[in-house]
Amino acid sequence: MDDISIVICGEAGQGIETIEKILTKVLKTSGYHVFSAREYMSRIRGGVNSTEIRISSKSIKAYVNRIDLLFALNNKSIDHLKDRTSDSTLIFGDKEIINNISDLIDIPLLKITNNPGNLRYSNMVIVGIICGLLDVSKNDIDNHISKYFGEKGEKIVNKNLESISEGYRLANKLIETGINIKIKKGIEFSRDLSKDNLMSGITAIALGALAGGCNFISGYPMTPATGVLSFMSKYSKEFEVIAEQTEDEISAITMAIGSWYAGGRGMTTTSGGGFALMEEGISLSGMAENPVVIHIGQRPGPATGLATRTEQGDLETSLYSGHSEFARLILSPGSIEDCFYLTKYAFSIADKFQIPVFILTDQYLLDCQYNFSPLDYNKYPIKKYIEKTNKDYHRYKFTKTGISPRGIPGFGEGLVIQTGNEHDETGYITEDAVLRKKMVEKRTYDKLNQLKNEVIYPELLGGKAYRFLLIGWGSTRNIVEEALKQIKEPRLGFLHFKQVYPLPREIMGYLVNAQKVIAIENNATGQFANLIKKETGFEIKNKILKYDGRPFSVEDVASKVKKILEE
Repeated sequence: MDDISIVICGEAGQGIETIEKILTKVLKTSGYHVFSAREYMSRIRGGVNSTEIRISSKSIKAYVNRIDLLFALNNKSIDHLKDRTSDSTLIFGDKEIINNISDLIDIPLLKITNNPGNLRYSNMVIVGIICGLLDVSKNDIDNHISKYFGEKGEKIVNKNLESISEGYRLANKLIETGINIKIKKGIEFSRDLSKDNLMSGITAIALGALAGGCNFISGYPMTPATGVLSFMSKYSKEFEVIAEQTEDEISAITMAIGSWYAGGRGMTTTSGGGFALMEEGISLSGMAENPVVIHIGQRPGPATGLATRTEQGDLETSLYSGHSEFARLILSPGSIEDCFYLTKYAFSIADKFQIPVFILTDQYLLDCQYNFSPLDYNKYPIKKYIEKTNKDYHRYKFTKTGISPRGIPGFGEGLVIQTGNEHDETGYITEDAVLRKKMVEKRTYDKLNQLKNEVIYPELLGGKAYRFLLIGWGSTRNIVEEALKQIKEPRLGFLHFKQVYPLPREIMGYLVNAQKVIAIENNATGQFANLIKKETGFEIKNKILKYDGRPFSVEDVASKVKKILEE
């Protein structure tokens, strides 16, 4: 067996997230490739949450619908996942809790956890069972548990170790009954996986910001973007970052803009509903030609929508936010590696062009995690564009590129005027018609033309000599790439965009070479396909759209693409 999908399902508060954190680290250290993704309800207790953990001998970076092993912690779990289970799914649970499955594999959690003293340790029994079935060294998991719970004291550590031991004992009994799960370890075939990175999209966005020189972050808590603010707040002293939880999103965007005006490098992080309050600040960034980086963790709307689910619904919001016209850059990472590199890149590009730069992620990408080769911290080196001012300094001086020298107060002898009103080259307010026209062209056409010279080109995967072309952006990347391997159609290519605006001038060359083009998006209207039509006139007639709050699965994409190709 090369690949197995394990799902743990139960209520919020039953420690499912802890199982995921411990298992992914221990399994990666043991030489397996791992991937995990969460789906959870918007509540602190109760409901039904689940975590998928894929374990493989090969690199895996995508969500699958298939469940090979299901560990059900309550009765609701079975009904919740009925569309993902099959006759080959092994379902584990306590018969005293799960009473609606005839072929349930009994794991008597209620009886076992009386020994450690509390039912809450049942999650560690699950960890022990899975590690035992996969032949993970007991010593390795015990060492990890001791470190993970070390700060909580010896008593808590020992109770968790006892639960792990009970899990191993149960795993041995299951193996004796014929349940045998053997997966080849990736370490036998490739690099030493113990040295790989293992992180979530949240961590990668935060690390990318720090690597890009970010020294200020502001935000008002909003799922799924809160984790970025939390991570940078936790390490703010270590990295000399000012992290500010503001009273609202209006304060968050204006404080981030102010940090750049003062010579810092600021970012704000939010989700769609919070970003709606930031639009006036985006306009200020455009008019004042003041850099700012905005991270939007997309989730289904409108309004509160599905607060803990996923969607690619905010592309048009980012594209058209703010009133009137000015240049902007929109990046959308397709992988956890992209989260790091593109966030790092965003700070230098915002600095150079003095524009708002958007980073669009979503709940799926932010919360999933997998292992990958160490990052290259030298990729996209930090570039700063602040200039020392003289007495004759003009903040909005006209140049051939549309980019004026950017000074900051106190660095040189010049007066640095920044305003939200229309202005002349010095920054003083004006209503002169000729100046107005020149300033609009400077902020819009001139900068967009320069941005197109530095575009991040789309990545072509699959068949290079394609007849059929899939188009995607953002978090669909790894899912579609794995689906390509399942489809096995040599004439099928996949063009993935990690910069969604402005589009590269060469995009038409990709489109007209295809007999059939298919857009794949996690929204209801095909927002990126609509953008392509607006910019190029090319209409993508075939669309695979998903907007139920869940991510695409590999099987989802493969089956729907095959159906369209057969038409």
